Amino acid sequence: MQASQSLTQTFAALGDPTRLAILSRLASEGEQTVQEIAAPFAMSLPAVSQHLKVLEHAGLIARGRDGQTRPCRLNVARFAEASRWFDHTRAAWDARFNRLEKFLATTETKDDDHER
Repeated sequence: MQASQSLTQTFAALGDPTRLAILSRLASEGEQTVQEIAAPFAMSLPAVSQHLKVLEHAGLIARGRDGQTRPCRLNVARFAEASRWFDHTRAAWDARFNRLEKFLATTETKDDDHER
């Protein structure tokens, strides 16, 4: 249940374009302060802080403390957890499609035999 809830929070947090943009910037530029993160967005600092809280609550970012600043960085472990879920889900669907493909191949062969 815990893993399911954390994945739900992760995917819900990823569902917002602003949060995706924040994560992309952190991935490409590394650790940043709230002001640095907020700079390219046409929104208030409190609005950006709300997005950061959602990302932090979902475990996608971590905030440190460096004097007066609270730099944010990606939490790679949470992304690895989501990636494992995708890999597991992809493997299950691949297996289903392989079974369907085999079934259709045998059905087509039987249909070909009946047409002769």
